[in-house]
Amino acid sequence: MRILLPEKVKFIINKLEENGFEAFAVGGCVRDSALGRRPADWDITTSAKPREVKEVFSHTIDTGIIHGTVTVMLEREGFEVTTYRIDGEYTDARHPSGVTFTGNLLEDLRRRDFTINAMAYNERAGLVDAFDGMGDMERGLIRCVGSAGERFGEDALRMLRAVRFSAQLGFELEEETRAAIEALAPQLARISAERIQVELIKLLVSPHPEEVRTLRDTGISRVLFPWLDDMFETPQNNRHHCYTVGEHTVCTLKAVPADKVLRLAMLLHDVAKPCCRTTDEKGEDHFKGHPREGVAMARHILKGLKLDNDTIDRVCSLILWHDDNPPATPRGVRRAMNRAGLRQFPGLFLVKRADAQGKNPVYLQEFLAYVDEYECLYQEILKENQCISLKGLAVTGKDLLAAGVEPGRAVGEALQELLEQVLEHPEYNKKEILLEMLSHRA
Repeated sequence: MRILLPEKVKFIINKLEENGFEAFAVGGCVRDSALGRRPADWDITTSAKPREVKEVFSHTIDTGIIHGTVTVMLEREGFEVTTYRIDGEYTDARHPSGVTFTGNLLEDLRRRDFTINAMAYNERAGLVDAFDGMGDMERGLIRCVGSAGERFGEDALRMLRAVRFSAQLGFELEEETRAAIEALAPQLARISAERIQVELIKLLVSPHPEEVRTLRDTGISRVLFPWLDDMFETPQNNRHHCYTVGEHTVCTLKAVPADKVLRLAMLLHDVAKPCCRTTDEKGEDHFKGHPREGVAMARHILKGLKLDNDTIDRVCSLILWHDDNPPATPRGVRRAMNRAGLRQFPGLFLVKRADAQGKNPVYLQEFLAYVDEYECLYQEILKENQCISLKGLAVTGKDLLAAGVEPGRAVGEALQELLEQVLEHPEYNKKEILLEMLSHRA
């Protein structure tokens, strides 16, 4: 098999070989190239020790020199070049206690996580695939290099990475690899929130977000995301639903675009349903207040995962308003826009359509027609630049003070009353009309 290496990668490999060393592109870039995908970055492994790499290239950065990694800079673009190494004992389920440099490529590949990531390539030697990574790609399998128990014992995050790769590539977990995850999942409790967040987001925005089921089936979510298990265990005995909360959530994840905020919103939009569930005398379930309670839970979950405040705010706003269904009238939509704020649209329409995909299909077309009408009215209100907040009101607090309104609380109350009138009658949003209304205010 031939892989087309970028010119700068070829330059680095050739330069190292000219100086008597081995060098190969390695890992994910080889995997993605073999799958016909464009690699996000290119990593290089070499028999040269870090000091020797620095002697070969004029501009380098010591990004991880203690573990053998030097970044070679070529025209402001960086390429990580790492010495063949054997990892020492892992004492914290993440880091080796030390590394030993080796001149043997196969020893370096042997320490890697999965067979599909343990391949190397250069134009002289071709593909080096000692652990049948190509075979596993053809079979559609995620399989550990060597003993799965050993690989996961070295770095517990690899268990979550296995599910993430499954979601990104549409592959299945190989039997031994899956069994090891089920046995060792509790070790994930030792992994930092930041590392978990990265893997979860990559899984969610992948082509197969439904792999969140595998998080539950392997026991990963019981350790990291217990609220997800609660969702899968919560039925929805309601005429509008035909799935558990968890299965409904899976359907909605697949129905929304692969955007971080949208997929997080769908993952958590019904997170509070298990704790809000009540059953009436007819046996029908209700989930009153779950959007507002869901915001509190989602904020706590996302803060725990160390997400940034802007992402958290956007996700929580979508959760808060996902079940708000105003009358499909200009007045009803203006008031909904006033409640939710313009920032949530049009993302909210995507959320609503995705939410409908996970409900009883009997009502699907009716609800989608409603959302279409809702969005059409929203677009008309924007096009006509109708006022939906105090910011768009034709008068300001200064205007009211000049008109004789007492300073302080009375100004805010008067502005809110005028806004209420404008939400009902957008044609009233003219300064002279509003001031005239103010003069007749009781």
